[in-house]
Amino acid sequence: MSIRVMLVDDHQLVREALRDALAREPDIDVVAEAGSGSTALELARESGPDVVVLDVGLPDMSGAEVATRIRGMLDQVKIVALSGYSDKRFVTEMLRAGAGAYVSKSSAGSELVRAVRAVTQGQSSFSPEIAATLAREFSDATTEGAKVAQLGRRELQVLRLVAAGLRSGEIAERLQISPATVDVHRRNLMRKLDMRSVADLTRYAIREGLVDA
Repeated sequence: MSIRVMLVDDHQLVREALRDALAREPDIDVVAEAGSGSTALELARESGPDVVVLDVGLPDMSGAEVATRIRGMLDQVKIVALSGYSDKRFVTEMLRAGAGAYVSKSSAGSELVRAVRAVTQGQSSFSPEIAATLAREFSDATTEGAKVAQLGRRELQVLRLVAAGLRSGEIAERLQISPATVDVHRRNLMRKLDMRSVADLTRYAIREGLVDA
């Protein structure tokens, strides 16, 4: 049975190139094409594709919104994100919206065919530059996690209270330690986290979920 694919991209030449790449595969059938998010939603309901190859930037709505709405209509549909950008924001948005693969337009030929087949088998697939972006994101997250892990229990307490806006005297009273000890902990926090100010510590604590924004 052929894999039914719908192409969604606002550039006709891009769609034609994608269609030509997929048409060479005997097990893939392009059943619909759309140049906007609204048209994609209409055609998805009518054509019932197995896979939607979806540009992340459409003229009327984001690719993430289209992906979310299509998946709401068709439970089993798979999403292959297509983009000229490898920025982690676009990648993260599409993955959160349910995309199982992310292909760069610069390598859309064989990479796209591989991605379409992968998602129908419940697997993921990423172009090399996208995989590199994800690797950097994971590395950054691991590094930040390691920084938090090296903080002592008291240092974490001080960090949370600093981020909550308390002054040294208030922190000292809350933790029943001296203001001088609070200042030592603050300096150690800045050194371990490579921060320069209380504002930096506050932003860091919020970003890492140590306090509420």
